[in-house]
Amino acid sequence: MGSIRKLKKEIDSEVYEVISDCLTYSEVHPDKKPDDISGIISDAVNFRNDLMHRVNNPDPSGDPKGVKVHYQLIKRDLSAGIDSLCERLSSVSKKKKK
Repeated sequence: MGSIRKLKKEIDSEVYEVISDCLTYSEVHPDKKPDDISGIISDAVNFRNDLMHRVNNPDPSGDPKGVKVHYQLIKRDLSAGIDSLCERLSSVSKKKKK
């Protein structure tokens, strides 16, 4: 596993990319689904804050294997969460076309 610093940067980068996509969609389609887009942005910010809290507060026992598993779970949750947020944004844009 890489450093905690790199993990934090990865979390920020991926979440901010989703937020950027949401803002771009809002700019291109200002009259379509503003509540859905703001909900996705809000969930992305909450997701980022939750992941950062988990990164900053590993297992207090200090077991090296437990800590490694803890950070692997965070990376897995990051991937799953980003996929979920992207799917939500995609579904909003598909609803618009109908």
